[in-house]
Amino acid sequence: MVALRKEMGGAVRFSGIGGPAMVSQGIKSLINFQELGLIGILEILPKAFQILRHVRTTVADIERSQPRVLVTIDSWGFTGRIHRALANKESPIKRMRYVAPQVWAWRPGRAKELASWIDHLLTLLPFEPPLFERHGLAVTWVGHPTLESGANLGDGGAFRQTYGLDEEAPIISLLPGSRRSEVQRLLPIFKATAKLLTKSIKNLCVVIPTTDTVSDLVRGQLVDWPSQVVMVCGNDARNNAFAASKAALAASGSVTIELAMAGVPHVIAYRVNPLSALIFKSLARTRYVNLINVLLQEHCIPEMLQSNCCAETLAKEVEALMEDVGVRRAQLAGFKRALGQLAPSGALPSDLAARAVIDLMNVGT
Repeated sequence: MVALRKEMGGAVRFSGIGGPAMVSQGIKSLINFQELGLIGILEILPKAFQILRHVRTTVADIERSQPRVLVTIDSWGFTGRIHRALANKESPIKRMRYVAPQVWAWRPGRAKELASWIDHLLTLLPFEPPLFERHGLAVTWVGHPTLESGANLGDGGAFRQTYGLDEEAPIISLLPGSRRSEVQRLLPIFKATAKLLTKSIKNLCVVIPTTDTVSDLVRGQLVDWPSQVVMVCGNDARNNAFAASKAALAASGSVTIELAMAGVPHVIAYRVNPLSALIFKSLARTRYVNLINVLLQEHCIPEMLQSNCCAETLAKEVEALMEDVGVRRAQLAGFKRALGQLAPSGALPSDLAARAVIDLMNVGT
């Protein structure tokens, strides 16, 4: 949105659905975007009617407002239905999707579906375009927007000074996710992990970078925390926390790119409903869920999923990252190789995405 405003000299208006950052750039969100933040097949089912109602509301709003271009971002279960509905109505609105469905990981048939629903696809990963171009879909690889997060620009010394933390105290960042369901499922496990780590790592300090949308859930877990703990919100505080951290434990997601940029060795953990996990496993076409591992095609970052996502196992993995120099060096070397694959050289992902949107807007005009 920032890049589009810059490219178009401010002559652009936005409408749609988004979170606080998008609202700050001018969107009055049509619905509460948190209601769409669901992970897991069985977790989505109870909300299915609500999601379908939001799809109908959103499609009606798009048809009423007639935008020059519709750009949907990720969230296949929601945005895919919007594209399908507009395609079935033979809507003349130009349609673009930003973030390709992970057909390399599961459900490859989505590539053909998407090609029949939209006009252009923007991908984050360099190996994705051919998977969709074979179905006749126009694709632009723009790179991963997390590279513009500033995660590599934090000030660890300033962070310690701000929160009164000892200069020598080892710090670990815990990141239980940005969805309420993730925090509810993972933070108690992370808390138990921290309790075990305090027994083996002297003067351990825990930092929990979080967002306003889940800060109340996080705060509720801090009352009887087993060690010194600091909760922070906001991008600058988050980046400073990363710069001060010796290691991290995080929910699986794009945060792995931020941690890699900041040079923080980390462990990835995740849990969903066991039946959902079984279904995902039966459909999976990749050995890895972590993006760094996917890019490298090797087990650089430990992936502690489902039954392995338990305090005893997580504590052992995190302690190794904090104490074993060889393990830390191996991860840092992997970060460097993976980050080099995440964007075309010489351009910012947001600028490339904005130019692609403008090009699509101008087709046929």
